[in-house]
Amino acid sequence: MSRQRTLVAALAISLAGFSAWQASEGYSPTPYIPTAGDVPTIGHGSTRYEDGTPVKLTDKPITPQRAEQLARNLMTRDEQLFRASLPGVKLFQAEYDLYLDFTGQYGIGNWRQSSMRRHLLAGEYRAACDALLKWRFQAGRDCKLPQNWGPKGCRGVWTRQQERHAKCNAAQE
Repeated sequence: MSRQRTLVAALAISLAGFSAWQASEGYSPTPYIPTAGDVPTIGHGSTRYEDGTPVKLTDKPITPQRAEQLARNLMTRDEQLFRASLPGVKLFQAEYDLYLDFTGQYGIGNWRQSSMRRHLLAGEYRAACDALLKWRFQAGRDCKLPQNWGPKGCRGVWTRQQERHAKCNAAQE
């Protein structure tokens, strides 16, 4: 049975994709800084509220229900911007979910400037997958290097990119 890609404009994040994103982000009822050099985060990786206000370390704790509501609202906004960034592009659902996950972590501005997006616009799906591995830096640190894996390190950044890359390549087969 042959699979076909679908126009990005017709796709939406899958339940599995949203759940995987939440799991990768973890959950914290109180604001915290995930890694040195990062910005305050709350809930499931939210760095801002629906009105665009940034999370502050002094913000009050939120419930798991509020964290999910915040995550869904922000994902909906990110998803609209993501779809608009790929006019005429077709993707498999797995590709859509993982690139949207990337956008949730790195932001739509970084996505728009990325070589992944440029490769997808050109129909170069494998090259787009490989470009995921370029995104291994955080606060000037190369998260691929073991010396940056300490308690306040960024090993998770590299691990997440490797997981995305593997899923992306698997989708090509």
